[in-house]
Amino acid sequence: MAIVIVGGHSRNIGKTSVVCRLVEAFAEYRWTAIKVSQHEHPEVGEGVPAVLEERDPASDSDSSRYLSAGAVRSLWVRTSEGQLAEAVASIRFEIANSDNVVIESNSVLSLVQPDILLLVLDASVPDFKVSALQFLERADAVLLSGGDLARPAWGRIANSINPGIPVLEVRRPAFWSKQAEQFIRASLASLVPRNS
Repeated sequence: MAIVIVGGHSRNIGKTSVVCRLVEAFAEYRWTAIKVSQHEHPEVGEGVPAVLEERDPASDSDSSRYLSAGAVRSLWVRTSEGQLAEAVASIRFEIANSDNVVIESNSVLSLVQPDILLLVLDASVPDFKVSALQFLERADAVLLSGGDLARPAWGRIANSINPGIPVLEVRRPAFWSKQAEQFIRASLASLVPRNS
């Protein structure tokens, strides 16, 4: 079983597209794809996470895009800000009952240990989430979706990228590359099967 987490430093930089490309490229892994979001949702009560299973591959939601890409199951875990720990039991249940899991989230990294951590960065976007900075050193690879790492819009943060971490380009509009696919294939192949 593989647990892959795809995080990133900001919104609209290609994280969902990377998850979709991964699901398509490695369909034999029978992915359960999970989107985790923490912000105010009217249907989420205080301390009560919502775990919604997507069933429509034709809508515009990120979880629908996962299904359209070939995910076996697609879930959207929604919590209020700071309430992710309340959802961890549900997330772990889904992980335990899936062949392989890809999760789009930064914040879940404090609660779930991935086998592979991919961080999507766009050096032309100045916003840099604290959660992405916190886990930058743990990344197995940085997927560069835009901009120039030699002159990033977020300044000195580029110096926080460990020089030993591969930086793989996944430019728009594909948000994928042969180089990224080869790296992920080798990483998945190197995993030791987990005991159930």
